[in-house]
Amino acid sequence: MQTDRRGRPRLVASSRPGSSARDEILDAAAELFTTVGFAATSTRRIAESVGIRQASLYHHFASKDDILDALLADTVDTSVQLAAELLAEGGPSAPRLHTLVVADTAQLCGGAWNLGTLYLLPELRLERFAAFRRRRGELRSHYQDLSRAVIADHNGVADADDLPFRLVEAVINRRSDDGACPPDYPWTIAEAALRILGYAGDFARMRTLTTERLAPRPDQGAGDSALGELCRQPAVHRRGQ
Repeated sequence: MQTDRRGRPRLVASSRPGSSARDEILDAAAELFTTVGFAATSTRRIAESVGIRQASLYHHFASKDDILDALLADTVDTSVQLAAELLAEGGPSAPRLHTLVVADTAQLCGGAWNLGTLYLLPELRLERFAAFRRRRGELRSHYQDLSRAVIADHNGVADADDLPFRLVEAVINRRSDDGACPPDYPWTIAEAALRILGYAGDFARMRTLTTERLAPRPDQGAGDSALGELCRQPAVHRRGQ
C-alpha cells in the first residue's frame, strides 16, 4: 500500500499532479470547487479524490476554508509581487503595464482549473477571507497606478484607469464560456489594455521587452509553467504592426 508524504497509508494510488500531498490536495479541491461547487464539496470528498484518508488531509489544512484561502492566494500573490516590482522600477509606463497584463493573464489562463470563478463565491464576503480581498484590492490599485501613468504619458482618457484590470479578469468568463484561452491571448489582452489607455506605439517591440522581463534568470529554473511557455513563444507580428 502506498503512503502519502506524511507516512500514512493511501487508500489508492494518486494520479494528481504535484510534488507533495499538499499540492495534490489543492489540485483536487480546485477541480471540485470549480466543477461541483464549494458548498457541495466536503473535505472527505477532497481526500477521496486524492486517495488519502480525511485525517491525513487535516495534517495540511485545518478546514475547507483554509484550502480555499490557499487557492485564492495563488491567483493573486505572484501578480501583486510583480506589480509592486514594476511600479518601483521606473522608466516608461507602457512596457511595465504590458508586462503585468501579460503575466497576470497568462496566470489566469494557464491553470488547470478556472480558479477565478471562485471570486464570486458568497463565502468570500466573510471576514475569514478579508486578507484575500485586501490582496486583490492591492493588485487592482497597482493596475490603476500604472494605468494612470500610461494615460498621462500618452494623453489617454482619464477615467479609463480601471479598465485594464477589468479586462484581465474578463479572462475568467472567457474560460467559463470556452474552456480555454487561445495561446496568444495574454498578448492580445495586453495590447487591448494599452490601446484603451491611448498607447499606439510599437507592439512588436513591446512583446520583445515583456518576454525579456518575464524570462526566468538562470538561477530561477524554468519558473511558472504558464509564463515559461509564454516566454518560449515567438513574438508573432499581427497585421498592421
